[in-house]
Amino acid sequence: MATMAQAIRMALAYGEQHLGVTDIFGEDVGPPLGGVFTCTQGLQTAWNSPLDERGIVGAAIGLAIAGQRPVAEIQFCDYIFNTIDLLKLATNSTWSSGGEFNFPMVIKTTTGSGVHGSIYHSHSFDAIATHIPGWKIVYPSNAVDAYGLMIAALKDSNPVLYLEPKAMLRNKCAERIPGEPEDERALRDMIDAPLGDRKNWKPKWPEGLTDFTVPIGKAKLCRTGADATVVSYGRTLPLCLDAADALVKEGIHYDVLDLRTLMPYDWDAIAQSIKKTGRVLFVNEDTEITNFGEHLLRRTVDEFFYELRVRPRVLAGKHVPGVGMAPTLEDASVPQLPDVLREMRELATEPE
Repeated sequence: MATMAQAIRMALAYGEQHLGVTDIFGEDVGPPLGGVFTCTQGLQTAWNSPLDERGIVGAAIGLAIAGQRPVAEIQFCDYIFNTIDLLKLATNSTWSSGGEFNFPMVIKTTTGSGVHGSIYHSHSFDAIATHIPGWKIVYPSNAVDAYGLMIAALKDSNPVLYLEPKAMLRNKCAERIPGEPEDERALRDMIDAPLGDRKNWKPKWPEGLTDFTVPIGKAKLCRTGADATVVSYGRTLPLCLDAADALVKEGIHYDVLDLRTLMPYDWDAIAQSIKKTGRVLFVNEDTEITNFGEHLLRRTVDEFFYELRVRPRVLAGKHVPGVGMAPTLEDASVPQLPDVLREMRELATEPE
């Protein structure tokens, strides 16, 4: 099975060949490295930019408004914060033109904890990203969705922010991407660059790859249960799945929703589950104050106050400036499996 990094790479290769992708660029994105997480190895249009995040985003905007279809990478989301005004400019321009100026661009960046990257490589960007109206924001939790969401992003005529959970880029998916070879070793030999000299290496992209698309704005119901609902995405989604599986042994059955898209988000799927269970927990790893989960909780209270059986909850990261490098500090800063399991158990068993 493909890893998430391989899935993203194959989707970008398909985009170059079939969807009009013209430039894939950023720090270390081109040869010989092909991305610090190898997500851009072997891509035909990949090139290395200067170490200038504002220049990267500005160039993407210029290419997009000129009719190109670029994919720009900010190596770590920790360094995207100084581009906020440019991110606002892209969507402001589309909006103020009444849709006449399209910006078919994708900004991809890695986000979140899980690799012990300390305070400069562990930030989350989802909450701040959702505060910039106009961007479509996707956040996969597995390789198949990573491929399908990238294809959807490459097809879109609007600016799309593609958030990659860095802790999951080496994770393999239980499902196979349509067109992916059955033998994962064969896939590795085809598309993974060898160690050492890569001057003469070229990838052999699987011929069966298709425009398999995960629709932007559509959540996925990963588990079904009538006792409570948990909504998550990215790195914390597998934690919710593991916790839900463990709680089945205690007679507790959860609806587990993978949001997959933060903007526009699938409120219909969330609402349907909340009306069924009357209990809901929103889980992510961004800091807990002005967290995206708080918005979902506020809307839950506004619309379902009299249908809730107990108070809704948010489990998020601590409100600290960064994540410490030491494993104990990282574990204490962002939700881990024991935290998720505890919150899900307490929610499901709280008396009405």
